[in-house]
Amino acid sequence: MDLSQVLVLMEAGLDSLIDYVAYHVVTCLIPAFLLAGAISVFLSRDAIIRYLGLESRKIISFPLAAVSSLGLAVCSCTVIPIAAGLYKRGSSIGPAFIFLWVAPAANILALTYTGAILGVDMAGARIATAFATAFLVGLAMTIIFRNDEASRLKKMRLERVATTSITIGGVKGIVLIVLLVVTLLMPNYLGAVLPSYLNINSGEDKLLIYGYKLLIFAVLFATTMSYALKFIERDHVGVWMHETLWFVRMIFPLLLVGVFVIGVVSKLLPEPWIREWLGGNGLLQTFIACIIGALSYFTTLTEAPFVSMLMGLGMGKGPALALLLAGPGMSLPNMLAIIRIFTVRKAVAYILITIVIATLASFIIGNTIWSL
Repeated sequence: MDLSQVLVLMEAGLDSLIDYVAYHVVTCLIPAFLLAGAISVFLSRDAIIRYLGLESRKIISFPLAAVSSLGLAVCSCTVIPIAAGLYKRGSSIGPAFIFLWVAPAANILALTYTGAILGVDMAGARIATAFATAFLVGLAMTIIFRNDEASRLKKMRLERVATTSITIGGVKGIVLIVLLVVTLLMPNYLGAVLPSYLNINSGEDKLLIYGYKLLIFAVLFATTMSYALKFIERDHVGVWMHETLWFVRMIFPLLLVGVFVIGVVSKLLPEPWIREWLGGNGLLQTFIACIIGALSYFTTLTEAPFVSMLMGLGMGKGPALALLLAGPGMSLPNMLAIIRIFTVRKAVAYILITIVIATLASFIIGNTIWSL
């Protein structure tokens, strides 16, 4: 490889990085990090442990995590601070990883968009498979790391005994968390397309749509921060910012590294190769689609048009379903951040389990239900 080829790859990586920083940091990551910090400070640890903790009943904690994830229209990077905040506050490993998987893979906004572009049957298969695989992922992670979780539970009990008051903010803190959730989600829901009453023919203009989304975000963010400054005590705001910066230091640098690498790798992958190896409905094609989806980075709602294009080139429904799940559900930046937050062992187990289960589930559905 000569110097000019290296420069082309570096340019592709930088373009990917610039696009990510320009379109995702302000409206996605900033509210996500603030929400993670708020969860760590203002949400009752007792409540999290009671409903999502190790001693909670799986029949309650797993569905609660999966159903709650449906409303989180976030990408694979944005969901990490939220899941990490819950885990740090006392959630068991099973519900925490269900949040990681289901929120970006099968949120309501993504399902609606999938149904509009790829049909109701694909949207139904996507949510059914995401839920089924989520329960298996949560159960597998809980069983594999039961000893680690038992040690963590013992440590949290000692902290609860030593700490007389571990929740600050009360109702005002809960209201702040709700406002942060609204600030994070509403720009995605309301700003996905320009409203018709504006009479602007934006077409697929990415910059116009993002400007509209940014405007919605600015109003909500100003409202949320005004509320925090007026109703939350200054000392509590200081603790909240401290926790938020902890998540930023732990996650953000690795997200940037992962996005840069994805830009380089996407330049190396020849399009004819993708067309050839993703055609059909076999197990190998489904596995390759799952791997490509797991390593690539898809922002919210971008996976459906991409899959539609590949299906037009001959991709089967099984591989398409695998890509719809693994594409938004995982990514290389997502994997690097999970390693940093949850340790290498847990990240490797989660990645392998998810890829295997998503591949098999998509292959079975693709060759049974859609073959009838």
